[in-house]
Amino acid sequence: MKQARLTDGDWTTSATESHSSPAQSDENEASGESYPETKAALCKRAVAHARKIAAEHFPELPVEVIDWETSTRMQRSAGIAIYEQQSEQITIRLSWDAYEAYGWEQFSRVVRHELIHAWQYHEYSEASHGPTFRQWVKPLETDRHCEQYAEPKYWVICEECESRDPRYRRSKVVKQPEQYLCGRCGGEISIEEA
Repeated sequence: MKQARLTDGDWTTSATESHSSPAQSDENEASGESYPETKAALCKRAVAHARKIAAEHFPELPVEVIDWETSTRMQRSAGIAIYEQQSEQITIRLSWDAYEAYGWEQFSRVVRHELIHAWQYHEYSEASHGPTFRQWVKPLETDRHCEQYAEPKYWVICEECESRDPRYRRSKVVKQPEQYLCGRCGGEISIEEA
């Protein structure tokens, strides 16, 4: 059995460490209790929720071997499923900031979204938002893409088609816009601080 470990200020656990049974989790969810107040509690709640969903929809997915992490550094995505091809290890990383912005009810949709990717990795060794993903969006009451929860720091603006793309950090495009062109029309771009 894995032990919880602290890495770079982010909390990591595996599903085998969650001490609440799925029945207890279901009771908590039904009563509206147990809103996680720490990163560790968020991982435990996500694991319990994932077990319940997987038991019903993905019984072949070994949820107990998925590693779960929370991150305070993620800004562009609310969650990510990571697959290590050699070891076949699946890790689901969840954004603490997204959880704080969304609350548990909306954030549980992110957990289900990432669980679909975990299932894809388990079954096909790859994941996408294509047909095998879309078939589960409605039954699992989740979304193909999550809503934005962080405000961008910059906007990349095309001078030709006037498209606006958000940027959350001072990337190469933000630092040197003259070296890049619009991906839509090939026009020149400029940067605007948000």
